[in-house]
Amino acid sequence: QVQLVESGGGLVQPGGSLRLSCAASGSIFTFYGVGWYRQRPGEERELVAYVTNGGIPNYADAAKGRFTISRDNAKNTVYLQMDRAKPEDTAVYYCAAGRLMPPQTYWGQGTRVIVTV
Repeated sequence: QVQLVESGGGLVQPGGSLRLSCAASGSIFTFYGVGWYRQRPGEERELVAYVTNGGIPNYADAAKGRFTISRDNAKNTVYLQMDRAKPEDTAVYYCAAGRLMPPQTYWGQGTRVIVTV
């Protein structure tokens, strides 16, 4: 019912910034919460942040104070603003949508972020 496409990944230096985008289609976007997850090399996928259908953001401890999640319902898009990037932020970042929180029902294919000099 929902198709998700991530974009905005790439190479960034430690301390730098990057903005990831998750574009949704195929259903009524405002029904769903949307989250960002990441999978670091050799690690399990973990939740980074999510925003409810009402626009309320929630963050994992690793993201608090550095990352900002937001949604633009008019554009069917959710963003993850990454500031003060750290090498440990290197991962494939996935967005997910769902009616239950944290959202895990529909997944995108991921976008890779590499934080290095």
